[in-house]
Amino acid sequence: MSDPIPTIAELRDSLRAITGDVRERPILAFGCADLDGRLADGGLRLDALHEVSSRGANWGDDAAAVLFVAGIAARTRGDVLWVVRSRDLFAPGLYQAGLAACRVVYAEARDDAELLALLEEGLRHRGLGAVVGEARRMQMAQARRLQLAAEGGGTVALLLRRPMRDGTDPLHAPSAAVTRWRVAHAPSAPVPWGGLGRACWHLDCVRQRGGDPFELVVEGSDEAGRLALPAQLVDRPVAQDRAPTRAFG
Repeated sequence: MSDPIPTIAELRDSLRAITGDVRERPILAFGCADLDGRLADGGLRLDALHEVSSRGANWGDDAAAVLFVAGIAARTRGDVLWVVRSRDLFAPGLYQAGLAACRVVYAEARDDAELLALLEEGLRHRGLGAVVGEARRMQMAQARRLQLAAEGGGTVALLLRRPMRDGTDPLHAPSAAVTRWRVAHAPSAPVPWGGLGRACWHLDCVRQRGGDPFELVVEGSDEAGRLALPAQLVDRPVAQDRAPTRAFG
């Protein structure tokens, strides 16, 4: 009888034993088992850069991407530095995703270079829960600086990357981000009364370090920033919900 194939976690533990790397990475779990179970670290690394883009340029996808980021930031500890290029954030919307206005420190940048510099400074401060910003263009060297600034701390870097006006997908360019996400709005779950149910999002993890890409439909962030699996998918066989493995974006 052949030996069972080791899991990723078991292989990682074996590698640590060989190399002597016993560091424990700070992880922020989504609290949704079907989502956390597909992430190599069991959640998002807090000492890392993560990129999020909307699938399309329409306001529905754009709002879903922003609220996905807000929900992550809401579940961290400490204040959140949110660097903007224009004053288009809707604070009540962030609050509905769990991010209270009293926790957010806003800064306005003149251009992408200043925005990325402010994010890096926030990461090196080590006293924030998250730093958030939106960069139109970013070079690999700039992404590496953010990742290096995040490593060794507990402040997560969340970078919004909206699609270009010419339709160019910003997630096609190389990046040092540990995970890269594409978010789109999805039909809300039906309710037995008039009106709309909880908002749903289509999450596409196009790249994750140490793991495979995947797609999943979830219910959007609640008042505590938590995601959930839609009721109609909870009892669905796992095989039906898995997207085919694709090359990293």
